[in-house]
Amino acid sequence: MKTRLSAAGATLLALLVTVLAFGQPAHAAAGFSVAGGKLYDANGAEFIMRGVNHAHTWYPQQTSSFADVKALGANTVRVVLSSGDRWTRNTNADVANVISLCKANRLICVLEVHDTTGYGEQSGAITLDRAVDYWLSLADVLAGQERYVIVNIGNEPYGNQNYASWATDSANAIKRLRAGGLTHTIMVDAPNWGQDWSFTMRDNAASVFAADPARNTVFSIHMYGVFDTAAEISDYLGRFRTAGLPIVVGEFGFNHSDGNPDEDAILAYSQANGIGWLGWSWSGNGGGVEYLDLATNFNPASLTDWGQRLFNGVNGIRQTSREASVFGGTPPPTTPPPTTPPPTTPPPTTPPPNGGCTATFTVTNQWQGGFQGEVRVTAGARAITGWTAGWIFANGQRVTQSWNVALTSSGTTVTARNTDYNGRLAAGASASFGFLGSWTGTNSLPVVSCTAS
Repeated sequence: MKTRLSAAGATLLALLVTVLAFGQPAHAAAGFSVAGGKLYDANGAEFIMRGVNHAHTWYPQQTSSFADVKALGANTVRVVLSSGDRWTRNTNADVANVISLCKANRLICVLEVHDTTGYGEQSGAITLDRAVDYWLSLADVLAGQERYVIVNIGNEPYGNQNYASWATDSANAIKRLRAGGLTHTIMVDAPNWGQDWSFTMRDNAASVFAADPARNTVFSIHMYGVFDTAAEISDYLGRFRTAGLPIVVGEFGFNHSDGNPDEDAILAYSQANGIGWLGWSWSGNGGGVEYLDLATNFNPASLTDWGQRLFNGVNGIRQTSREASVFGGTPPPTTPPPTTPPPTTPPPTTPPPNGGCTATFTVTNQWQGGFQGEVRVTAGARAITGWTAGWIFANGQRVTQSWNVALTSSGTTVTARNTDYNGRLAAGASASFGFLGSWTGTNSLPVVSCTAS
């Protein structure tokens, strides 16, 4: 069980704002690396995780899942493993096969040990030190895979009790892994069942990062009921960005037994700020959270509502995932799968002329003083090679951030032009872009014009 967010909490330690900020790596590295709060692949290209969790240790026969999540657009899979302390140990040969499946399907592999879950509160859970023993036993399998594998030391390593040693234990675990020869990027989970409502990870992240002699550690927050408002989400993730520390949302859902996480805000903020995420989970959930399955019975043709949202929705995997450049890279799809427009979408003002286009404006999420918008551009009766959408805000709204578009503002007038990869549209096809904005008083919908080239 997870506890809701405490209203109190210490500010970031002074060390958080004094972490050295590095630029993008100037040359290729042996594997993933961290610089300036961002994750880079071995080619020096920034990499933003867009993927899912897969419960491999409980469903080892579901090896087709790797190809299935890749076909749906994911660029990363976080794989559940067991050290053998609570569940059947994933052997060296099995882990080697998992890595091979990831590589064959052009997926980055985040490997995690699940036996640490809820230590200090959950009976049978193991320490991070014990998890390190398991990783070191896999040294021969992990060696040479730094370009494709990230090592997540232990899942949700403390519950809501006895978590005060998180920083010391995490730092010591990292040091042991480095002393044992692992040069991979390391990921560390937050305490409090991963949700860090006590701000233990937030306030000690800089010291843990500094304890890594390679300065190659990424922090992972799990967002469930604790993160049920956009303000909580942006505040938590934003503090890591301000401190120049790398953060990913290692797990999240659209609902949970401890509350209703704001998945739309998680996706919007992450997309606007270049933060990676991994949805929980592909299939096979039990214990009352079966609704968190993305696919029914591991069937990619039978996505649940949660699966449709994560893969095909606004800011979802199909719209935002980019394959790691170590696999050669491919451009993103120009047209995401069609979704049913929400009721706030106004109808097009005029029918599209031949070769022209129309655009619709939607407020997909709104909170006091801020909102997320989406504009969908649709080609007319002929294919187009580019488009420009524009509108005038009637109530003084402002765009603060945007994605999948080249957007400029002059006062209340907004002009949005296609990017290199979403300008060419077949007849009747659509492309969409999103943005975050601010408002006061009223947030009425503008009329959007569209011209095509």
